[in-house]
Amino acid sequence: MAINWPITPRRLRELGVVGMNQRNGTFIAEMNPRRYYPLVDDKLLSKELAEEAGLNVPALYAVIRSPHEIRDLPKIVGDHEEFVIKPANGAGGDGILVIDGRQSDSPPVFRKASGKPADLDEISLHLSNILAGAYSLGGRPDVAMIEYRVQFSPLFEKISFQGVPDIRTIVYRGYPVMAMVRLPTTQSDGKANLHQGAIGAGVDMAKGSTLDGVAHNRHVTHHPDTHEPVSGVDIPGWQYLLEMAARCGDITGLGYLGVDVVLDRDLGPLILELNARPGLSIQVANGEGLRHRIERIDRHLDYLDRTETAAERADWSRENLAPMNL
Repeated sequence: MAINWPITPRRLRELGVVGMNQRNGTFIAEMNPRRYYPLVDDKLLSKELAEEAGLNVPALYAVIRSPHEIRDLPKIVGDHEEFVIKPANGAGGDGILVIDGRQSDSPPVFRKASGKPADLDEISLHLSNILAGAYSLGGRPDVAMIEYRVQFSPLFEKISFQGVPDIRTIVYRGYPVMAMVRLPTTQSDGKANLHQGAIGAGVDMAKGSTLDGVAHNRHVTHHPDTHEPVSGVDIPGWQYLLEMAARCGDITGLGYLGVDVVLDRDLGPLILELNARPGLSIQVANGEGLRHRIERIDRHLDYLDRTETAAERADWSRENLAPMNL
């Protein structure tokens, strides 16, 4: 079901759509103690936290903390044909540089995901900008992470352009509440970022299959580049993906959380990022607001006399948070 805009206030209430004020004041301010923010705002800390909990993440090749370490770049990348550079405290996908191959070895020239070349000088300049805080929250000095580039799973090949799609799941009080698949497009420059033009396709919580999507807050049924329908794709291992998301709520201590997972061709699901302030476009992608589902979780917890495991919470979400037909 699509949310067709503009829409009346009455219809918004019927759909249970959560607005920015309610998200910020009720869910983020009340559910997310500020002392836990660094665990998710810092991607390096998030990676370490997930690894300690036994959750799979992309391998870390190096961390660049100071300008003089940039001189070690040739040694760091070594024989790697592909890698990703990202700011540890970046937001919105800014500052992420994806290298997906080499064009020459002497001198080393790499190929960016866009197909454009990037030599060591350009990559070094990008690292310098990261350290200077060009992409960090508040413009504060940052560190750069160089890590494994996820290998594109063929699952979304027909409904994605160049980049690697990811699966965003909202977790509320430890329960997966809503999910979408973010699909790169030409406009998003191959990045799975809705603000830059990617598509968000809703996911049926019970079945783990994609629904119609949203792009720039408009309902879409087909990918603009491949012209294939975005709905009807079954996500393998859906139960396990929901359990991973539920466990992320446990390890961060956050009551309202966004969990981003990628499906690697060889390694399976990998946790890519955690977010203490997940956006609300996921509601448009699913054609339904968050509020009704959140209220169901609250009622469930009011009558629960024990603590459920991550697997039990994932089961409950699949059984009780299927799409509504309003």
